[in-house]
Amino acid sequence: MPALSNRGQAMPPSPIRKLVPFAEEAKRQGRHVYHINIGQPDIETPECMLEAFREHHLTVLPYGHSAGLWEYRDELVKYYARFDVEVSSRDIVVTTGGSEAIVFALMAVADPGDEVIIPEPFYTNYNGFAIQAGVKIRPVTCRIEDGFKLPAPEIIEAQITDRTRAIMVCSPNNPTGYVLSDEELDGLAVLARKHDLFLFADEVYREFVYDGVTARSVLTLPDLDDRAILLDSISKRYSACGARIGCIVTRNEEVIDACLRLGQARLCPPTLEQLAAARAVHTPPEYFVRVVGEYLARRDAVFEGLRSIPGALAHQPKGAFYTMVRLPVDDADDFCRWLLSEFHVNGETVMLAPANGFYATEGLGQDEVRLAFVLNVRAMRRSMEILKAGLTAYSMRD
Repeated sequence: MPALSNRGQAMPPSPIRKLVPFAEEAKRQGRHVYHINIGQPDIETPECMLEAFREHHLTVLPYGHSAGLWEYRDELVKYYARFDVEVSSRDIVVTTGGSEAIVFALMAVADPGDEVIIPEPFYTNYNGFAIQAGVKIRPVTCRIEDGFKLPAPEIIEAQITDRTRAIMVCSPNNPTGYVLSDEELDGLAVLARKHDLFLFADEVYREFVYDGVTARSVLTLPDLDDRAILLDSISKRYSACGARIGCIVTRNEEVIDACLRLGQARLCPPTLEQLAAARAVHTPPEYFVRVVGEYLARRDAVFEGLRSIPGALAHQPKGAFYTMVRLPVDDADDFCRWLLSEFHVNGETVMLAPANGFYATEGLGQDEVRLAFVLNVRAMRRSMEILKAGLTAYSMRD
């Protein structure tokens, strides 16, 4: 049988999804599984967006512009202006999900063998995107004991080599919920200018911030127009994960042109979803007030439960809807499988994401999990009760 490519063999499984067969088997056995492993909110999609799907008058679903429909990009200009990000429609390339935005951006600025510095833990699929683009991730480790704040600038700078092309951050962060401070962003901008690097920012969760914190966009940093690249998606903003619409935003015309040519090779992003996303830009502010309040209540329910678990360590996040939790186990992978295959409380169990896949440094995250507070408050409280009971039972195995 012919061998797979090195790329095909190197692609890692998703720690978020790799335990799905165990969850499916648990369900076949009649158990209820609380899915707090994946960022799939149970929040309703805005009605204005759903109306766009129901009420369109298309008789043919045509190709669109490779950079995205002009009418959608025009609406995005208005959206970003709300966050003091002044761009034009020509500064935007619409992509098939935020995933494609990241891959396009990496391929536009880096050659195979080049490097990108990323604070870890990071969104696990960055590992896969880097492999697709032929890029090597150079991680800088953020510690749970420090609340996942960035290491000192000199520690980040020490990772820069002659192959480094970019620094990439996510704020509010998936998987930690950490929100970068102005000081941290300014420090990254200094490094980008000093070493002639691009600065990528995954800003998918900008609306979801708590406790008076705000999330500053990389495109508001001064004197960075030639190197700041914003990566975005509608999936979590509008609870529309299946719509698969993202975008790249940058004032660097060469990057936009390269991403457009990559987009031409895949023809165009989905047409109907862009029309719906254009309507979603007009989602009433009250929607986000309600949603942020709901996520805040869920976060607080999770941490009320975690505080009752001996040996659990977590940092209460200021943004997004995730937290990384260190558990009193040696092998979180094994524990997460065991929860699904061998444990339940009155027919109920929980599905978590083992955290080792959120790191690039070998050996890190072995005793950690990512937890998504995407279910209602009652479900999150029950999930923490099951997790606590599971840890007790797991520690008492023969």
